[in-house]
Amino acid sequence: MCGIVGYVGAQDAAPILLEGLGRLEYRGYDSAGLAVLHRGALKVRKVSGRVADLANDLPARFKGAPGIGHTRWATHGEPNAENAHPHTDATGRIAVVHNGIIENAEELRAKLAADGVEFTSQTDTEAVAHLIAAAFTAGAQTLEQAVRLALLQVVGAYGLAVLDTEHPDRIVVARNGSPVLLGVGEKEMFVASDAAALVGYTRQVVYLDDGELATITATGYRTFTIDDRSTAKSPSTIDWDIIGAEIGDHAHFLIKEIEEQPRSIERTLSGRLDERFSTAHLGGLNLTVREAREFKRVKILGCGSACYAGDLGAQLIEDLARVPASSESASEFRYRNPVVEPDSLYVAVSQSGETSDTLAAVQEIQRKGGKVIGVINVVGSTIARQVDGGIYLHAGAEMSVAATKSFTSTVAAFALLALHLGRIRDLSPTEGARILAGLAKLPAQITEILDAERDTGAIEAVAKEIATRDSVLFIGRRRGFPVAREGAQKLKEISYVHAEGYASAELKHGPLALVSPELPTVAVVPDDDLLDKNTSTLAEIRARRGPIYAVAHRELAAELADRTIVIPANEPELDPILMSVPLQLLAYHAAVALDRDVDRPRNLAKSVTVE
Repeated sequence: MCGIVGYVGAQDAAPILLEGLGRLEYRGYDSAGLAVLHRGALKVRKVSGRVADLANDLPARFKGAPGIGHTRWATHGEPNAENAHPHTDATGRIAVVHNGIIENAEELRAKLAADGVEFTSQTDTEAVAHLIAAAFTAGAQTLEQAVRLALLQVVGAYGLAVLDTEHPDRIVVARNGSPVLLGVGEKEMFVASDAAALVGYTRQVVYLDDGELATITATGYRTFTIDDRSTAKSPSTIDWDIIGAEIGDHAHFLIKEIEEQPRSIERTLSGRLDERFSTAHLGGLNLTVREAREFKRVKILGCGSACYAGDLGAQLIEDLARVPASSESASEFRYRNPVVEPDSLYVAVSQSGETSDTLAAVQEIQRKGGKVIGVINVVGSTIARQVDGGIYLHAGAEMSVAATKSFTSTVAAFALLALHLGRIRDLSPTEGARILAGLAKLPAQITEILDAERDTGAIEAVAKEIATRDSVLFIGRRRGFPVAREGAQKLKEISYVHAEGYASAELKHGPLALVSPELPTVAVVPDDDLLDKNTSTLAEIRARRGPIYAVAHRELAAELADRTIVIPANEPELDPILMSVPLQLLAYHAAVALDRDVDRPRNLAKSVTVE
C-alpha cells in the first residue's frame, strides 16, 4: 500500500524521486523518505508527514544518483521519521525501501539482535537491510547474491528496492505479492510500485512477477529468479496520459474525477456497443460462444466499492442474461473453503488490479480449476495478468483514494457483460437495443447532474446539513441497496461521519430503532415498480420524525422528504450508475465542509496490497 520509486542515470535522482512519490502519495502518506548515492556514500532524508514535507526538508544541494524513495502507509511501527523508509544497515552501506508485510519479522529481528544488531526502528523492513549486510559478511560477492540470500530467509509479501554503496551503478529490486515494475528510458532506468510514478519519463515498462528480481543500471536491466535463473522479460507500452495524473484547476482530485465521469464512461463504452446485433463487443473475455452459454452461474468478487459494484453487476447479469449471479467480498472468500464449480464463471473486480485479497481469491479459484475473468482499470496490473481474460475499464488514472469514476465505469462494464451474455442466451434484439440506447445516454445524463449541481448547489446544501450529524443512514431497495451501501462508504471514508447502508425492507428488522430527529436518512428512490414500497418506508421514518433526503427521479412530497435531489431517469437497470453520482458529490461536499483531507483520508490507501 506504500509507494516506491527508484532512478539510475545521469540526472540527479532527488527531483525525479520526489515527483514520482507525489504521484504515488495516494498509496500511502504518513511518512516519506529517499536515499541517494553521492561520492561513494549514502545520503538519506526521512520525515513524518507528506511528500511535500520531505521536499521542504531536503537541503538545497541534495545531489546524487542512483536513488530510491518511499511514501509510507504504516503497518509496523507508528508513522514517524524513525520508521519511515529507506532503512539502512548499521554501517550505512545498504538502503532498502519496501512495500508489503514480512510475516516472520519478529523472528528475524530476534536472530539479528542475538548477533549484535541494534535496531533503530520498529519496522519489519529494517531487518531486510541488516540481512543483506550480513550476507556480504557471510561471503556474498554481488548485491544480487546478497539480496537473494537475504530473501531466502524472508516469509511474507514484499516489493523492494536496494541501494549499495559498493555497487553504485545499480539498484536491485524484488517482488513477491507486492507490485514492482521497471521503467525503460534512454540511458536511464526507473523502478516503481505503480506506473503512475513514471508518467512523463517513459511509457516502456517491464512488470515483474512474484518470485522475480531485477537489476537496473543506466544501460539496461536483467531479470532473474531467487535461485538466479534468468527470465526473459520484454517491455510493454503504457497508455496513461499525464493529464490524468494532474490536478489542474480543481481543488481536489476527487472532484476532478467525479466531473470526469462522462468521459470515463465514454471510454469504457468506446468500441464496445454493437448496434447491428444489439449486443456488446467484448473480445478480451477470451470466451467462445459455447463456453459462455455453458456457464450455469456467475460469481463476482471484489473489496469495498468493487464489491458494491459487483452487487449491481450480479443483478444486471440475472436481469439481462437470466443466469444466477451473486457477489461476495473477496476478503471473505479467500478465508473459507469455497466450492469452485467448473460450470461457474468467476469475475474479479479491482480498480488497481493489485488488491491482495482479490488476487488471493483469483489464485485460489484457479488452483481449483475455475475460470476467472477480470474487470480492471489498470492495464498490465497483477490481477489483469493473472486472470484468463476480462474487461479493461479505461477510466483513466484515479488519484484520489475514494473510488468514483472507477465505480461507475465498473458498473457500466458489468452492463456490457450482462448484455453480451444475455444476447448469447435469450435476450431479444429489442431488449438489447434498449440497453444499448440507455448506455449511450449515460455520459450526457451525468453531465446534466453535474451541471445542475453547479447551478443550484442543492447537493452541497444537503451535505452541509448532514456534516453536522454524528451518523447517517442510507437506504435503498433492490438495485438501490448497493447504491446506498456505496453512498455510505463514500461518506464515512472521506468525511469520517459514521454511515450505514441498509436494505429498505430491513428497517423493521432492527435499524428502525435508531431512527430519530437526530439521525438523517438518505434514501435512494427510483421511479420504478417499487416506488410505492419505497414511499411507504419513507412514511415510516417520517412518523418517527427522522429527517429524509431523497435521490429520486421526481420531486417527492414534503411529507415524505425534507429535500429531494432530482436526477434524470435512464433504463431501470442502468439507473444505479446515475444515482451514485449525487452520493459521491454529497460525500465530497461534506468532507470539504468538515475540512477533511479529501483525497487522502486518514488510515486509508488507494491500492490495498497487504492484509
